[in-house]
Amino acid sequence: MSIYLRLAAVAGLALARGIVAHEHHSDDIPDGEVISPDPIDTTLWIHILIQILAFGLIFPTGMVLGITRSRWHVPVQTLGAILAVVGYFLGHAHGGRQFAPNIHASFATILLLLLIVQIILGIYLKLHLEKGFHGRIRRYFVISHGTIGKMMPVVSWVQMLFGGITALGFCRDDHLGQCLAHFIMGSAFIGYGIVLTILLLVGQVWLRRTGRSQEFFDSLLIAAWGCVNTFTEHRWGGPWVKNDLQHTSMGIVWWCAGLLGVWLSRKRDGRPKRNLVPAMVILITGWAMSAHPQSSELSTHVHSVFGYTLMAAGAARIVEIAFVLRDRGSVDEEGKGDEASSWQYLTPFLLYASGFLFMGATEEQMALLSGAHVSHVSYILILYSIAFLLFLFVSMLLHLYASYAWPLDPAVAKKDGMEGTNRVPIANGHVDRRVRDAEEFELEGLMSDDENSPGVKHRQNT
Repeated sequence: MSIYLRLAAVAGLALARGIVAHEHHSDDIPDGEVISPDPIDTTLWIHILIQILAFGLIFPTGMVLGITRSRWHVPVQTLGAILAVVGYFLGHAHGGRQFAPNIHASFATILLLLLIVQIILGIYLKLHLEKGFHGRIRRYFVISHGTIGKMMPVVSWVQMLFGGITALGFCRDDHLGQCLAHFIMGSAFIGYGIVLTILLLVGQVWLRRTGRSQEFFDSLLIAAWGCVNTFTEHRWGGPWVKNDLQHTSMGIVWWCAGLLGVWLSRKRDGRPKRNLVPAMVILITGWAMSAHPQSSELSTHVHSVFGYTLMAAGAARIVEIAFVLRDRGSVDEEGKGDEASSWQYLTPFLLYASGFLFMGATEEQMALLSGAHVSHVSYILILYSIAFLLFLFVSMLLHLYASYAWPLDPAVAKKDGMEGTNRVPIANGHVDRRVRDAEEFELEGLMSDDENSPGVKHRQNT
């Protein structure tokens, strides 16, 4: 067994023992509070930074390397696992601020159990046990390993949000409902922006193969989300309080518009058709949120900028579909280039920024910033900076994926009259073949070279 596998095994055993090894102390927490007044000490700051590095940067990078079946997948994920173990124990060794029982500590157990299972599956697959019973179950282990790997960025994101909430003692009692609304909706905007980025940079061939326009999927999701909001934003049978009516009416608009968008997403002959309905929903939602009544001046400013940013995202999407793409699926419908228009990057970024602005606008956050005399301008610029960094990281991961899945092929470029450029056609037979190979990588996981399918061998020999 390689050194990487041994280190991964040690990391898994350490995690398994550490999950039940320690409980947080809460002796210094005042009555009625959930955190002690002590500051966060150096050990806890190191824990925070290490876990952000492991779960926020290294594991997503390793996931992409695993999808493309890169030889760097195992060492990168091993490094992440080692850092996660170190960070986990540092989280239990800190002094300073103490915490009452909380969701961050509870969810950490689930996250670490997933990590242990993922490590065990990875070690098993790397042993290449393929005969008899192992040959029958290997396929299911490959699928499980890939599924958990793709779940990790999402559950890691949730755990990091829980960590920030716990560190500040937020989202308890009467504040819980508002926190859920802000963090779920804000994460949804960021997730939507990531999906748009994926479809823009590496997903166009897949989208064409579905026979649906992007607005079909967008509208379907908007309609479903609207149905949920219609019946959850108000406690039915009770009095209408605060912004219940505005939230409920917003949900009604979403499912009504979503149904229309689904209907308009196909032509009479069944071919996919672009439409502006999802973009209009984003714009209308931004307008409604910009006029949302707030309890403080700082909150009013932040919500206004959030609404304007969301309106800008909707307007940019309308311009993109109607004027940049002219109702086509991409800038180059015939597949003679692989570069998106610079305008098309605007909508995803504005969705990232909208998500961070909304997550950063809860009542408790606004009270904390007002007490510290932080201006809305400084705070909003910081949130926009975080959005730029996330957009950069997502773009880098997609570039890494494309570099492995569709490497530049000088022979193909010369044959198609593109010699001297850095482009490879994105919608012809070459890329269709590479897309199929990439899907095989995703299914086969960490299989050795002698296990390659004929399609993959053909790719490696070209």
